[in-house]
Amino acid sequence: MPIDPRVAKLVKATVCKTVYRWFESSPWDQPARDAAARPLERHMPPPTMSTPPSPAAPDIARRAALIERNLAELLTREELLGLLTAGEPLRHYIGYEISGRVHLGGGLVLMAKVRDFQEAGVDCTVLLADWHTWINDKLGGDRDRIRRLALAYYGEAMRASLLCVGGDPDALHLVLASDLYADPARDYWATMIEVAKHTSVARMQRSVTILGRREGEQHDFAKLIYPAMQAADIFALGVHIAHAGMDQRKAHVIARDVATRMRINPLHDAAGTAIKPLAAHSALLPGLLKPDRWPVPPEERAEALAAMKMSKSKPRSAVFIHDSPDEIRAKLRGAFCPPGEVELNPVLDWIEQLCFGLGDTALRVERTPDHGGPVTFSSVREVREAYASGSLHPMDAKAALADRLIDRLEPARRHFADAGRAAALAEMESLTA
Repeated sequence: MPIDPRVAKLVKATVCKTVYRWFESSPWDQPARDAAARPLERHMPPPTMSTPPSPAAPDIARRAALIERNLAELLTREELLGLLTAGEPLRHYIGYEISGRVHLGGGLVLMAKVRDFQEAGVDCTVLLADWHTWINDKLGGDRDRIRRLALAYYGEAMRASLLCVGGDPDALHLVLASDLYADPARDYWATMIEVAKHTSVARMQRSVTILGRREGEQHDFAKLIYPAMQAADIFALGVHIAHAGMDQRKAHVIARDVATRMRINPLHDAAGTAIKPLAAHSALLPGLLKPDRWPVPPEERAEALAAMKMSKSKPRSAVFIHDSPDEIRAKLRGAFCPPGEVELNPVLDWIEQLCFGLGDTALRVERTPDHGGPVTFSSVREVREAYASGSLHPMDAKAALADRLIDRLEPARRHFADAGRAAALAEMESLTA
């Protein structure tokens, strides 16, 4: 029986459409995703694969200003603007060793920058670097304890710090390095070897300063692979922005130098072009102790400032995010604050970074009428001018800063009032006191 031509035409059209759709959706006909673009499903959302619409210029300027705000250095602004102009969905990471209690430098300063990234629409991740902690001989090298406290204490401390600066802790991804390295899709160890193959031994030796070690000292070999591991973290996570304090700059520059030569986990923009990770560096918060040499000759001031870095190993130099009001007041009363000196003065630096730098528009100094009465400063410049002239006394500056920090850190104290978190904090304190 002959087939009606109209039926034949309809069947042919239906078959063609079905085959076309199959090929259109077939994984054989799609480009393979980079391992760097594959998420750790338990921790990170998949990146957007479609090409986003080009954003408007005012939005680009707003996002760029947020990303650059309060940074000591960004490598580079031109690359950032290129990614923003292309509408690239940006991903960020910052890594932490699990090396002790979280102080205000690692907590407030760096998490305030994460808040800025979040406001700019950047997807943010904290890498809890348990392998790096082991390599750097922290917490007695007990890997089980390091992993446990990474999640029970350190991750919670990052969330608490973000609460203190007005960020969104629920939007922050916490990734344990052990999980990242065990994910076959990430091919982490091959990535690390490729970074190392593009980096000289001499450069690795120069970069051990990122561990808080001195260049030229004798170290076990594991510490020489630490910089390559830190650079490989960036490629394995597939992030556009590597973020840290200025003391981690050498690892980020290694990652940028090898980026366009990477064949395993290379970074690409939306057009498929190999790119370098941006490196965002925050200024280090000085500790509260007097420099080893005072007064400091002008030619040695940069070195002295670096040596004044806040240290977990010197508890009197640091305020921790969960310190009690009495502890905060006591530490600031004992802080180095030379009268009339506005350089290398940690109290004034803290007022700049932890008050005005975190978004405060005023600093209230309560004084008795005999000492000039209450006064409000609207900028750090006003504070420095008053201090230099002698109209602001060191004890008044310390008291005003202490009051503001006590208020600022209230969310962290509440966070660690939880029984489980308090137990993790107590364990960390017992290990690092």
